[in-house]
Amino acid sequence: MQTPISAVDFFTARLTHQTDPADLAAARAAGTSALVLDVRSAAAWSQGRIPGAVHLPGDRLLAGIGELVADLHTAVVVYCWGPGCNGSTRAALALASAGHTRVQELIGGFEYWVREGLAVATDAGRTRRAPDELVAPVAPAAAHRGAGGPLATLGG
Repeated sequence: MQTPISAVDFFTARLTHQTDPADLAAARAAGTSALVLDVRSAAAWSQGRIPGAVHLPGDRLLAGIGELVADLHTAVVVYCWGPGCNGSTRAALALASAGHTRVQELIGGFEYWVREGLAVATDAGRTRRAPDELVAPVAPAAAHRGAGGPLATLGG
């Protein structure tokens, strides 16, 4: 089967225009700045969000982005709920179509941010859940609990 782009170009584009929770957290810890944009509903935002994120629901994205970002070359990371939601994909496409050159989508969205045990801001304050052992590395001793079960060593 012939495709219009090579596998190298495809995967390079994915890594250029997507990031994951661990990489975003590491970049933020290293001081790399990007506008982190939550495009979910107001109800979802109030339940929890990435600390420091800005809320701009998808239906108001293009009307409100100019107030947040004057320079079309500013790095922007957009997220929605999780892999079952394409709101961040739509938002990233809308921003790129409007001329923003450094847009990334957070793959896994807020769901995987939480599942990896990263800090969460809520209306009640800051919190953090224990990492889900299926998506975040577990300590070697913990990996052997359950003696030989097929899921015992995942993530390690």
